[in-house]
Amino acid sequence: MPIKKFVLLIIFCLIATTVNGEKNGIVYLLELKGAIGPASSDYIHRSLIKAKEEKVTVVILRIDTPGGLDSSMREIIQDILASTIPIVTFVAPGGARAASAGTYILFASHISAMAPGTNLGAATPIQIGVTGRSFPGSRSKEEKRPNSDEKEDEVPKEKPTVEDKVVNDAVAYIRSLAQVRGRNAEWAEKAVREAASLPAEEALRERVIDFIAEDIKDLLIKLDGRKVSVQNRLVDLKTLDNPVKTIVPDWRSEFLGIITNPNIAYILMLIGIYGLILEFYNPGVLVPGIVGAICLLVAFYAFQILPINYAGLALLLLGIALIVAETFAPSFGILGIGGMAAFVIGSIMLLDTDIPGFGISWMLIGTIALLSAGTLTAVMGLFLKSRLRPVVSGAEELVGSNGYVLDWNGRNGHVRIHGEIWQARAPSPILSGREIVVEKVEGLTLYIREK
Repeated sequence: MPIKKFVLLIIFCLIATTVNGEKNGIVYLLELKGAIGPASSDYIHRSLIKAKEEKVTVVILRIDTPGGLDSSMREIIQDILASTIPIVTFVAPGGARAASAGTYILFASHISAMAPGTNLGAATPIQIGVTGRSFPGSRSKEEKRPNSDEKEDEVPKEKPTVEDKVVNDAVAYIRSLAQVRGRNAEWAEKAVREAASLPAEEALRERVIDFIAEDIKDLLIKLDGRKVSVQNRLVDLKTLDNPVKTIVPDWRSEFLGIITNPNIAYILMLIGIYGLILEFYNPGVLVPGIVGAICLLVAFYAFQILPINYAGLALLLLGIALIVAETFAPSFGILGIGGMAAFVIGSIMLLDTDIPGFGISWMLIGTIALLSAGTLTAVMGLFLKSRLRPVVSGAEELVGSNGYVLDWNGRNGHVRIHGEIWQARAPSPILSGREIVVEKVEGLTLYIREK
């Protein structure tokens, strides 16, 4: 009998521990601030893997973003849809936004919430923007021919353009996310086609979000007891007294965030190119070559995951090549000016996107262009100065030099110039000891005249 009671007591303790563990499970808090890029998707992916390993109860994704790259956004959404842990998107703190890519992520999450004073929307693909033109099959009154008797259903439809395809793809994508989570698909389409936006209170009325929370503590209170479908199973959330653990990006995500900053990648590429040029110009120095090769490889890795324009990259490289050619083979500025123009145009075209946070600073481009122009001007000034300087070595230096005759016979003789004895020739005999001036040099013979 005592043994049975002891076994029952152990079983009861295990059950109590299990229930208490589920109730007091850890809540992960991930921060998604600024433009969404490769570093953001890597951070979310690695954090969700870690959350699965630690059997986290809920993952809260606190968002404040103006948007980001489509590829990175889709990677984050794929991780959310595949997650076995409930993902809660929380637009906070007050004044934050979930614009563009942030709106898609909010629609993909299991539960979405916003803090007062926040907004979401404006999900039109940024490469297209809102141009104000009609979409296929929706001609406005102004577009119809005046005095036309054509019926509404007889209006010829425009052929779909690339912009139409991109918008329609984005509409289908966000509608599918809204349907999966039971949110307002009609407004989701409006956010893409018309770049519509909503503040928190209206988003709640439009069934875009689940509720409004003041802060993380209030969010956990309102999450407690909610039932959410995760991978076709119903999960009862227990978040009331759960500890919140903020997950910061590790060194890998931080490093990726640094090198995928377009300005950093641009500088690394320039350091790499000029480092290799210095190494080729002074073989054996090693330091410029090693540093340049490392910087160039890191820059190419960054550009491989950034939306670069290859025409802009080609122009930038051509510009650098022409500037370098000007320093080694001066062409009185023709190569240098062409190189500067190609360099600036290529730098402007390099990033094939207008997404905030993913452009090269105009100030950086201007600074590097001015430094390159200053270096080129200095080199050209030294070249012109050397052209005007008198010759100080070689046979040409003898022309105009003074000396005196050692001996003479007819039109030929020997003279001493700069401590050296030379064969000389003159149109008429010159007496020994007379001073002479060199007029021309042919081989080892000087043509002179009496001074």
